[in-house]
Amino acid sequence: MGLLTGKYAIVTGAASARGLGKATAKLFAEHGATVAILDLNAEAASAAAADLGPQHVGLACNVTDKAACDAAVAELEKRWGRVDILVNNAGITQPLKIMDIGPSNYDAVLDVNLRGTLYMSQAVITGMRERKSGAIVNLSSVSAQRGGGIFGGPHYSAAKAGVLGLTKAMARELAPSNVRVNAICPGFIATDITGGKLTPDMLEKIVEGIPMGRAGEASDVAGCALFLASELSAYCTGTEVDVNGGSLIH
Repeated sequence: MGLLTGKYAIVTGAASARGLGKATAKLFAEHGATVAILDLNAEAASAAAADLGPQHVGLACNVTDKAACDAAVAELEKRWGRVDILVNNAGITQPLKIMDIGPSNYDAVLDVNLRGTLYMSQAVITGMRERKSGAIVNLSSVSAQRGGGIFGGPHYSAAKAGVLGLTKAMARELAPSNVRVNAICPGFIATDITGGKLTPDMLEKIVEGIPMGRAGEASDVAGCALFLASELSAYCTGTEVDVNGGSLIH
């Protein structure tokens, strides 16, 4: 018996082969969930879903577009009857210094990471409230907690700190409806988000600051998402779980 048998889950930004979203979608599927992978590119989303098995769904969705989020969820609710779990994984980063953040940089990073988390959550909340059941897992970052210093610029830290505030406020508001909202704060994870811009020197410096002495794997974050999406965490809401190998022990 899987931890998510009979559950229907959405994972956003999950088409990238080595990303956190894909690892999470895969683990959810292994635990019995039917998964929808949402990504900007319809073909990439469909291919990623097909990798998981024939019952899973891939849909194009730009999370910064409220109408697109509503439409994707409406389509899935029609197909499945309900959505039990949402993982707000879609995100982008840019390694910029404070004075180099232009208006378009700010818009891009805040929109995908923070606005997208709000819009996707709004799209599933109505149904979750009606059924008095649901779990939302938001991806924040250790950058939010320690003020950057990993890879993303200050606007990335700000967006991911915004995700923490949003998570806690949503958790408080939705708790009476038995809808749980929690956040994961990954430390440095070896994924494609850094886009090849990470030099071996940078990597060495980062790993020096991690007590466990290694970068995280996408599967490390997926395991935490599974916990927060499942009944194992039935009494957890408004939490932020650090998945960082000890790099923020405080």
